[in-house]
Amino acid sequence: MAMRNSECGSSIILLSFFLIVLFSVQIEAKNQKEALDALYKAKFFKNSKAARGFSSQLLVNSESATTTTTTNNQNAENVEIYDQTGMKKQDKIVRLPGQPPNVRLSQYGGYVTVNKSAGRAFYYYFVEAPHNKKSLPLLLWLNGGPGCSSLAYGAMAELGPFRVRSDGKTLFQNKFSWNHAANVLFLESPTGVGFSYSNTTSDYNTNGDKSTAENNYAFLVNWLERFSEYKTRDFYIAGESYAGHYVPQLAHTILSHNKKAGKKIVNLKGIIIGNAVINDETDQIGMYDFFASHALIADRTAKDIRKYCNFTSDEAVQNRQCIDASNMVESNIGVIDIYNIYYPLCQNTTLTNVPKRASVLNYDPCTDYYTYAYLNRADVQKAMHANVTKLSYDWEPCSDVMQGWSDSASTVVPLLREFMASGLRVWVFSGDFDGRVPITSTKYSIDSMKLPVKKSWYPWFNANEVGGYAEVYEGELTLATVRGAGHEVPSYQPRRALSLIKHFLRGTPLPSSHRRTT
Repeated sequence: MAMRNSECGSSIILLSFFLIVLFSVQIEAKNQKEALDALYKAKFFKNSKAARGFSSQLLVNSESATTTTTTNNQNAENVEIYDQTGMKKQDKIVRLPGQPPNVRLSQYGGYVTVNKSAGRAFYYYFVEAPHNKKSLPLLLWLNGGPGCSSLAYGAMAELGPFRVRSDGKTLFQNKFSWNHAANVLFLESPTGVGFSYSNTTSDYNTNGDKSTAENNYAFLVNWLERFSEYKTRDFYIAGESYAGHYVPQLAHTILSHNKKAGKKIVNLKGIIIGNAVINDETDQIGMYDFFASHALIADRTAKDIRKYCNFTSDEAVQNRQCIDASNMVESNIGVIDIYNIYYPLCQNTTLTNVPKRASVLNYDPCTDYYTYAYLNRADVQKAMHANVTKLSYDWEPCSDVMQGWSDSASTVVPLLREFMASGLRVWVFSGDFDGRVPITSTKYSIDSMKLPVKKSWYPWFNANEVGGYAEVYEGELTLATVRGAGHEVPSYQPRRALSLIKHFLRGTPLPSSHRRTT
């Protein structure tokens, strides 16, 4: 995009990046599903019963976008690089408790200080590729929430090398782990998520989009100092759900630093986001349209939502008709797992003495409970070099110690445009059984960009079956669905998810023929 190189164009991009609503949101969620619901109830249904307990008074940001941008850039300039001598060796994980005996793996875990004066440190888990690790790229995975752990979901339930069995003690192998395509780094962020912590109490109250991008960047450059062999490696960022904000915002921060330095501090090549929060207005409208088209709500309820509700960035209080329609929606969808509308609910959260038969191809809906038990074991934490400060609270899949979310961008579409103009690879994927950020929302958000189509909507194949559908746009953006997957795509369709990430990293189109592909 030519205007990116002009002062005016850059200001427009950054204006949209920081077109935010500042508010104090209480986000107390036990899982990734509840966290995003909490945020959106606070954003758009402040005056409804559904929002009570999730939000307090909405505070409109009086700071101009230009001022905010300047402040953010100044903060970025002050990122400190700390001495990492000997720390990589200390972080080496020999074996995880309950790890299958026949699996050999190069894995690391530990803390990276992102702000020494605040005593702020983020936990990471890193898995190297079993083959060709010196040539394969580095991939950072971020989960969303906001406030949910990439260790809980990404590493232990989606694309990591292991999943936890029903006894909460032992692991089984995920043969479709993404470390077959890249060296994969999982980060728990922001402050208060998982094992990540701060010695400054106020840090738990001031998390938001901006601070998360800044802290994630500080983590990354310090981690690269520790693992210096990856400094020049091709680097990609992936994530799902509210990481639809985290991923582009971190990518933008990386590009800003590279530009200031006049060199590639981080060798960013592309981003890929799944069932991602992209643009509030189209995300919300698309969700209700999906509910109606999948017979979860009445068509008239969806029409009332479109008629009476306002999901623009300046609206937090809805009228009575909108709230009534929203309450009707809640009564219909509250009895199913909206993150995979055709999947069973967890019926028994009790751990078993003898682990149940498990298969990575048959996702267990009670996985959250197994992971919670496993990661709260003292022997597991010791092996992973986690909880070294003996935190006063349990590890949770989604934080219950974060006391607020201060800012949330209404859209990241201008950032996607920026990346395309910069020559970065941009892919957006969607599990087509997800109802929370469904394919309709994603299509509406991409449609709003009005991009020329390079390759029209087509089926893509994996293992002689349709893996999903895809459309390719001018400017290196690909939109892909994953057939039969819910919100956490690799959990439900691990084979197809692995095929998707391999094609993304290679820069090859998803195959449109029936030939067997990997």
